[in-house]
Amino acid sequence: MTTLRRWTAAAKHRARGLITDERGDVPGWVLVTLMTAALVVVIWAVAGPALVDLFEQAISRVSGI
Repeated sequence: MTTLRRWTAAAKHRARGLITDERGDVPGWVLVTLMTAALVVVIWAVAGPALVDLFEQAISRVSGI
């Protein structure tokens, strides 16, 4: 029974450590979100005109205009 108690205590200790590690990490998540949004904007700015041309070509081929 002591082994089970030790294992349970160790599991509780690890769980508390995981929970407390995530607290206060809001600036990190905000930074990740902002960087992702910036990457989307940059990729869209670079590839946007090419994608518009590709779409227009596909529509013109399908519609036969």
